[in-house]
Amino acid sequence: MNPLLLTDGYKVDHRRQYPNNTTLVYSNWTPRKSRIQGVDEVVFFGLQYFIKKYIIEDFQTHFFSRTKDEVIAKYAKRINNYLGENAVGTKHIEDLHDLGYIPMVFKALPEGVSVPVRVPMFTMYNTKDEFFWLTNYFETLLSAVIWLPCNSATIAKEYRKVLGLYALETSSVPEFVNWQAHDFSMRGMGGIEAAVTSAAGHLLSFTGTDTIPAIDFLEEYYNANSDLELIGGSVAATEHSVMCMGTNEGEFETFQRLIVEVYPKGIVSIVSDTWDLWKVLTNYLPRLKDEITSREGKVVVRPDSGDPIDIICGNPNGKTIEEQKGVIELLWDVFGGTTNGKGYKELIPQIGAIYGDSITVERASQICERLKQKGFASTNVVLGIGSFTYQYNTRDTFGFAMKATYGEVSGQGRAIFKDPITDDGTKKSAKGLLKIEMENGVYKLVDEVSWEEEKQGELKEIFRDGKLLINHSLAEIRSRVL
Repeated sequence: MNPLLLTDGYKVDHRRQYPNNTTLVYSNWTPRKSRIQGVDEVVFFGLQYFIKKYIIEDFQTHFFSRTKDEVIAKYAKRINNYLGENAVGTKHIEDLHDLGYIPMVFKALPEGVSVPVRVPMFTMYNTKDEFFWLTNYFETLLSAVIWLPCNSATIAKEYRKVLGLYALETSSVPEFVNWQAHDFSMRGMGGIEAAVTSAAGHLLSFTGTDTIPAIDFLEEYYNANSDLELIGGSVAATEHSVMCMGTNEGEFETFQRLIVEVYPKGIVSIVSDTWDLWKVLTNYLPRLKDEITSREGKVVVRPDSGDPIDIICGNPNGKTIEEQKGVIELLWDVFGGTTNGKGYKELIPQIGAIYGDSITVERASQICERLKQKGFASTNVVLGIGSFTYQYNTRDTFGFAMKATYGEVSGQGRAIFKDPITDDGTKKSAKGLLKIEMENGVYKLVDEVSWEEEKQGELKEIFRDGKLLINHSLAEIRSRVL
């Protein structure tokens, strides 16, 4: 589709609504507030993808490479059928096609950095007077693409903080945190692009993912190379259909076949709560103890029903001793392990657990704390992070918005802003040209600066007039996040 049609309908005629002789519109993209308690900085991620995919690739394929007659006919048909015969016109679209590139500048902070709320992540403005209308025309498309990877990268970083802290306190293998939060979210996201961009945000902080296309995404748009670096990985794992097909009566044999025949070595994750999780832990696994302990690799027990905290850590008010102990303690009873130098128990390397349903940052913290209180290292368990974490958010989670703060009319600059009297301050915008400074390691906004000052500071040109000027790599971005 012509990218100029990837917009809200009200955008198409703003060109005529600006004051006569408008020649420049200067806008910014900013997280305006946080609706997640304790999070006041947002990870910046996704603009490079947006520019490569839409501003360069899609415009070239679906606009500039098509004949002008074809492009204009389709544009006119859509707008006239949508709005009725009106004076929106097509000359401005024809002029853009004749130009052959997008006459814009994007200036941005480095992707992967954490940006305080109310500090812009990037700015954008037109480079040719007659295309002033382009700047905010892109607002809808840009917003639809970028808020989600920023959200997910930020939330993943919060998981990393929690898991990293507990691993340092309780584990002999804090590096295992790279794998401790595993992305299970793809099937629950709002479409494939949402799933992939969100999963890529997760991979800025972790290496575990079941979202295979996120790896291609990072190779295509962020200069990663899975032959040379670990982008993301996973392990062999069953699902309920596999376990059910083996029948309830044959469940032990299913476990035995998987562990001994199908996967005689390596890591294998086995769904364990199809019927009776406690029976698996106290009957099947003890009977397979010798096979498991002699394997080269790890058998991972996977429950994903019930309260994740109680299932993993035990429920002191449980009706049975199994419920009171929980998965990790029951595995310890069967397989044992070692007490590390920090004084916490770690299961033998051949056995482990993963819980992959309804995990949140708060629940992850509670699981780690309960394990710690029971004397177990936090790294005894992996957590599957799904759409319950990554889909239950919106653009308003961090109040993202693109707003114009400066324009030029008849050669004169205008500092513009909004400050609704009925608002709580969230929608009050910056004013004029913007500059981002670094103060004690934290980004700070300075507004109403001169053009000379605007050229300084932390915002760097990453795109100008059809050309990408800075091309970040996944490795660079990960180093900024971590």
